[in-house]
Amino acid sequence: MWALLRNGRVIDPSRGFDEITDVLIEDGCISRVGHISSVQDIGRGQGDVYDCSGLVVVPGFVDMHVHLREPGYEQKETIMTGAQAAAAGGFTTIVAMPNTKPAVDNRAVVEYVLKRGASAAVHVLTAGAATKGNEGVEMAEIGDMVDAGVVAVSDDAFPLQNADLMRRVMEYAAMFNIPVLTHCEDKTMTADAVMNEGIVATMLGLRPWPRQAEEIMIWRNVLLAELTNCRLHIQHVTTAGAVEAIRWAKSRGINLTCETCPHYFSLTDEALANYDTNAKCNPPLRTAADVEAIKQGLADGTIDVIATDHAPHAQEDKEVELQDAAFGMVGLETALSLVITNLVKPGVMDLPKAISKLTIEPARALGISAGTLTEGAPADITIIDPEFVNVVRSSEFRSMGRNTPFEGAKLFGKVVTTFVGGEIVHSIKSLKSEEAKAGV
Repeated sequence: MWALLRNGRVIDPSRGFDEITDVLIEDGCISRVGHISSVQDIGRGQGDVYDCSGLVVVPGFVDMHVHLREPGYEQKETIMTGAQAAAAGGFTTIVAMPNTKPAVDNRAVVEYVLKRGASAAVHVLTAGAATKGNEGVEMAEIGDMVDAGVVAVSDDAFPLQNADLMRRVMEYAAMFNIPVLTHCEDKTMTADAVMNEGIVATMLGLRPWPRQAEEIMIWRNVLLAELTNCRLHIQHVTTAGAVEAIRWAKSRGINLTCETCPHYFSLTDEALANYDTNAKCNPPLRTAADVEAIKQGLADGTIDVIATDHAPHAQEDKEVELQDAAFGMVGLETALSLVITNLVKPGVMDLPKAISKLTIEPARALGISAGTLTEGAPADITIIDPEFVNVVRSSEFRSMGRNTPFEGAKLFGKVVTTFVGGEIVHSIKSLKSEEAKAGV
């Protein structure tokens, strides 16, 4: 069987490709990128032709920062529902964070997640916890988890406060050539904090969260990465000072990548002015000046990756007072629209560069084979309509989480169809052409 994606704008940032042409899928892989004059030229079997005129064909997105909640918190999300949300958002590869219960801190739990993920709609990978039980006391069995299949280790949601322990984690990760994904937060500065330290927090009378809590730990971790030659990846960058620290570290040749998330270039701390718990996240939304710095960091390449930090919660976790509400928001199904609306449409970056931060750049940061339309690669492909105008309705999400601050927002861009291994795992409309009935 084959499938032909015809007449789309094909963008493959992994090789600087941007043309209106065709993509041929055979046996689950990309067999040709280029003009095919007739289905008779394909030469064998019967297949389907999809008319992609006016649409954009890109590599399947890679999200290196997703909370799937399973095992332990299946009332919030499961591996299966999270994967369905990923497919709807155009993501074909996702990396689950290890802050589950039990933590993903040993071979048995790693194997459980990967086995469950093997039957999910998209490729589900996992990071391993940096410390046993995410307790920040004793390093987890990193070598055993790497052997079981983790692609990274992370302290996400439980940022390591002990610098010597972080050094040891980095040293071990360097031995196995896997990245350390770090949540940079000095917890001594954020106890009971709710939102960014500034005028809005003062007006609302809420415990402030200083930007320095993030920036101090970024400086610590980049210096430890320089010491250990570890592959460091800094998660969810939010402040202008953080961007400057990362820019400095990269200028010194430190082995470093970083990410930000759509909400950090789309919203400010003013989103909490009406006590919207869905806008409460960790790290918190910052100021307009920080949003501009994040955009500049994306544009000049200081920030490599756009990840979602997809953090679904049950309704009861958010329908409480802001002080007591859980941190986090869902993001898989709104990411593309926020990128197009707030980065591409205003001219912060062009579409190929934006797509690179959702595809080849996270794949490179992780060191995995993904995010490309190279011939012979698995046919993990996303078809998007960048001009589609949609209104965010959380009731339509595939995720179990409904906790989005973008409810009712009018955004540009929509994922039309997602292929994983040449099979359609999500589609909002049929693109099949009458020519498909002909076969060869």
